[in-house]
Amino acid sequence: MLDHLTTEASNPASEDLDELSTLDLVNLINGQDAGVAIAVGQQSVQIAAAIDAISSRLLESGRLIYFGAGTSGRLGVLDAADCPPTFSSDPNKVIGLIAGGPSAMTTAVEGAEDNPELGAKDLHAIGLSSKDVVVGIATSGRTPYVIGGLDYARKLGTYAIGLTCNENSELQSHCDLVIAPVVGPEIISGSTRMKAGTATKMVLNMLSTGAMIRQGKTFGNLMVDLRATNSKLHARAKRIVKAATKLSDDAASRLLVECSGEVKTAIVVHQTGETAEQARKLLSDANGHLRQAIMRFPGESNRKC
Repeated sequence: MLDHLTTEASNPASEDLDELSTLDLVNLINGQDAGVAIAVGQQSVQIAAAIDAISSRLLESGRLIYFGAGTSGRLGVLDAADCPPTFSSDPNKVIGLIAGGPSAMTTAVEGAEDNPELGAKDLHAIGLSSKDVVVGIATSGRTPYVIGGLDYARKLGTYAIGLTCNENSELQSHCDLVIAPVVGPEIISGSTRMKAGTATKMVLNMLSTGAMIRQGKTFGNLMVDLRATNSKLHARAKRIVKAATKLSDDAASRLLVECSGEVKTAIVVHQTGETAEQARKLLSDANGHLRQAIMRFPGESNRKC
């Protein structure tokens, strides 16, 4: 049943794998990994469409939900977990589900991926709605847990994205959009934690990062949606404020104190000359987009951005 899958095929480049020197082994893995970015790049149009779909739903109070089994599920949970510390996002806005539950992150739960009803059940348990967008991750493109979840999502009118590393997979007929970076056979046949896992991580990075940028979480390439709540974050916040405003260390620190450690607020205060309270209102009116908040301000100082 798996014989036709590219990810399960034998890789001729690694047929003598166990006879290679360690250096040759490292070079082989590195050489094979070099093609992963190319495969992901060939899915740029689909990835961009997915980011736009995710962003529009997040703006309308929806959520981004990843779900998968094994390595695929773990990578989804990891990407979701990284969003709050990176972008100060609500932990309930990006969610990762793995077949077999949280314990499956570290211990394989045998058979969990073979149950399509479990995929639907897990999505039902978090109150999936038509406002949300789901990303079903299945390297093989045929995992029953993922297909069952995608079918359930589509019945609710939820936008359903499938992520696989095999083209023309079974997944394709169960979702609204398919992202399929085809990375070819692994150096260890079927070990999809390798190239397929790397491709999956790259795509998920793009989806969450792109969607968060569209939510106004950055100013240029600065991570501005940050609130300084401890010494490490204060140091990071000060660096960001300095980069955005060209203020000195002391001036940036004072500004952050005046703005309760809120980086966005501090930058708007500096750029507009308004109070912290008014800066927060400008940001709210601009849906959190820092540049828009500054540009909407009627004064001359908004030209600094």
